[in-house]
Amino acid sequence: MSLYKTILVAVDFSPAAEAVTARALELAARCDAGLELIHVVEYLPPLDIGYEPVTAPEWSVDEQVLIDNARQSLQTLAERHGVGSAPQHVELGPPRHVIVRVGEERGADLIVIGSHGRHGIGRLLGSTADGVLHHAPCDVLAVRIQS
Repeated sequence: MSLYKTILVAVDFSPAAEAVTARALELAARCDAGLELIHVVEYLPPLDIGYEPVTAPEWSVDEQVLIDNARQSLQTLAERHGVGSAPQHVELGPPRHVIVRVGEERGADLIVIGSHGRHGIGRLLGSTADGVLHHAPCDVLAVRIQS
């Protein structure tokens, strides 16, 4: 029996995503597990001085374009690592919540995510890895990213 059956690897397309993906692939091979990839598009419209969202005529970004670009980037990353046919998920929303939700929906028993190990104000603001670690119903591997 394999330790893990389904590994969900969360990537953000930073240079660190290569190391996170490589670590997840290594684990998937060792455990004979399936691998799935996820990228979450977190689009936050700009705020004016009164902290109100700026209206569409003043600022307009087509969210579908962001999602389509992310899908292409995720496919490219998957192909570069030899897993172009692995299930890929591109979602819109707060990454820590979406990653946990998709992990639950897909029956992942391990989520692999990068962690920058922030301290000070960066730690106070929270991190995606920390949010996933504390809310995922499965194991989470936080791959340390050296900055």
